[in-house]
Amino acid sequence: MTHPRSQALYERACRVIPGGVNSPVRAFRAVGGTPLFFARGEDQYLIDADGRQYLDFVGSWGPLILGHAHPAVVAAITEASRAGTTFGAPCAGEVELAERVVASYPGVEQVRFVSSGTEATMSAIRLSRAFTGRDLIVKFSGCYHGHADHLLVAAGSGLATFGQPSSAGVPEPFTACTRVLPLDDEAALEALFAREGGRIAAAIIEPVPANHGLLPQRREFLARLREITRRHGALLIFDEVICGFRLARGGAAERLGLTPDLATFGKVIGGGLPVGAFAGPRHILSRLAPDGDTYQAGTLSGNPVAMASGIATLDVLIHEDGWQRLEALGAQLEQALRPVLGRAPFPVHLVRVGSLFWLSFHEAGAPRTAEPLPQEAVLRFGRVFHALLSERIYFPPSAYEACFLSLAHTAADFERLAASLGRALTAS
Repeated sequence: MTHPRSQALYERACRVIPGGVNSPVRAFRAVGGTPLFFARGEDQYLIDADGRQYLDFVGSWGPLILGHAHPAVVAAITEASRAGTTFGAPCAGEVELAERVVASYPGVEQVRFVSSGTEATMSAIRLSRAFTGRDLIVKFSGCYHGHADHLLVAAGSGLATFGQPSSAGVPEPFTACTRVLPLDDEAALEALFAREGGRIAAAIIEPVPANHGLLPQRREFLARLREITRRHGALLIFDEVICGFRLARGGAAERLGLTPDLATFGKVIGGGLPVGAFAGPRHILSRLAPDGDTYQAGTLSGNPVAMASGIATLDVLIHEDGWQRLEALGAQLEQALRPVLGRAPFPVHLVRVGSLFWLSFHEAGAPRTAEPLPQEAVLRFGRVFHALLSERIYFPPSAYEACFLSLAHTAADFERLAASLGRALTAS
């Protein structure tokens, strides 16, 4: 299938945008081919530049929990923008959205809005260091927390390692204060804190890791992390940029029954506009300027249009039993796909947590740690991706990316996906 307008746009983009894209995974390098350019979205569908309609399971990587161009969100954005797109000064919308976050998430008393998840995690870590007076940060292999220098870290040899830069342009001294641990390993966690616990400011983790596939963690492991950080005087940061306000009104914290010291958000709370936030109890957030000595600022933070979009999104979820409906949709998806996957001529496994799901092409099943896929599995996923694309179903263009459901999806969509996936798996 040719896509002449997407091809022409991509050729133009490559001349003026590095790689032709503004975020690397969009370039289709992991699956081959030319990326599609999209012109509009409607409910559970995307329409490309050539006018073809696709059943969308990417949802802009998570924010569109209500579907594309939901009428309540469009109306809120339209009304807010008529009054002005940004003031560079306080507005009522940031108070109203903050009140909704505080009322929803365990342990949160105050919220600071930013413009991206990267800003949120970067700022939460700076705040953690200020509050504890310590420098070291612990992250977990397979969790992604944005592209701040000190978080672009890969594990070296051994279970608990000094972080090594995983991107060019990141000086080693920037990552010298970052330690990297494997997921799902209490022994490594205990050993690191026994050795350096008095120097650790915070441990940051996706409570439901969703950036290296979908890697559901044992509650026991996360509970141990909660206990160890508290025992050593370190803060625990839940990065809920993906799972916050998606898995439950109180995010993964509510679902797991665990309360972190700080949490970061994005995606859903912006309803499709650029929003991030970090939040926690008042005695920690009070260290932020202007009350405290920890600086953080942003020209577009709390802008009225983004706040209106987030408020409208959360209000629909709250008033229409959104999270219960999403859980039911996830169960319907699972019921439709499992028989198809069971007949596949090679190992492929469905991993689902609420309205997040992932097809794991790992031989041994769904992993809990960041296991690399063999090259043949990566190539096989690429063939499946393009087979689905040819049937007008849009999946993330990477074997390591999770899929997202929205309230716009239906049981009929899952039956369509099951039939197309069955053909794609057989042909691959």
